[in-house]
Amino acid sequence: MLHIDSKYIGLVSARLAKFKRTKDNLYNFRCPFCGDSKKNKNKTRGYLFQKKGDFIFKCHNCGASKGFSTFIKEIDPTLHSQYTMERYKSGLTGKGRFTEEPTFTFKKPVFKKKVDLPLASEDPQSRIYLKKRGLDPDKFYYADRFKHFCNKHKPTFEDTKFDHPRIVIPMYDSDRSLIGFQGRSLDPSQKPKYLTIMLSEESPKLYGLDTINEEEPIYIVEGPFDSTLVENSVAMCGSDVDIRSLGWSNYIWVFDNEPRNRENINRVSRVIDNGDKVVLWPQNIVEKDINDMFLGGQNIKTLLESNTYSGLEAKLKLQSWKRI
Repeated sequence: MLHIDSKYIGLVSARLAKFKRTKDNLYNFRCPFCGDSKKNKNKTRGYLFQKKGDFIFKCHNCGASKGFSTFIKEIDPTLHSQYTMERYKSGLTGKGRFTEEPTFTFKKPVFKKKVDLPLASEDPQSRIYLKKRGLDPDKFYYADRFKHFCNKHKPTFEDTKFDHPRIVIPMYDSDRSLIGFQGRSLDPSQKPKYLTIMLSEESPKLYGLDTINEEEPIYIVEGPFDSTLVENSVAMCGSDVDIRSLGWSNYIWVFDNEPRNRENINRVSRVIDNGDKVVLWPQNIVEKDINDMFLGGQNIKTLLESNTYSGLEAKLKLQSWKRI
């Protein structure tokens, strides 16, 4: 049995209901393509078995049959890319193999490196708003006509008639190339509060990639403003970021302090189940997010370091933290 296949069967098993190893080189689970049976949730007619040194998937309900490489690609494309690369490095791809050669793309897109806008500190309304939140207005920009600014970089808005001002939060990659930006409304009635525009669709929707040290623990917080208050951190600017694909070895999730928000609790639970580290706030903290905690006089660094959990300890702490 190939060590690489064994490794990736273990990784993809988390996505397969009723997964179990029945004997050497044979795995059984509910078919992820047909669902096996809506009436009987215990039906498991999907199998992975070894054939000529490679693994094959077969469902005895819908009849689906495919090589393990195709199977994992349809279940988890990101994991498939990692699998293909490992097979390639071991000389197990290409002609006569079940796994195709990986595709290499060497051309790197070039983006505008600077935001052609005044700093937020130069606009009275933006400066006052950011300083009231304890934030540095020189880290952000200001667009008096946000839609026009967006359309200069990427055609986004067909109608710019009702344009409006926003604080612009730039997103750079590790090479300091502009990959996108967020616009934060200054008018409370202006919805949505945040608008995210990506110039590179392949880049992760993260703020702070240009400032982190990957050799140190990386905190993943909920918003760019919070990120400026946390050393060595990035901020999620979209919910579809695959953190594992970035190859970081040490990262810590920091969600808002919302113990009554079911969606937030589910997000915390998922990262714990994935084996990741997470910050779970103590009961004496009443503020919702890092910015409010900072304004309330909390020492953010100490608070994060003393409330980081993982594994069983995190699961037990989650039970005492949540309020539903």
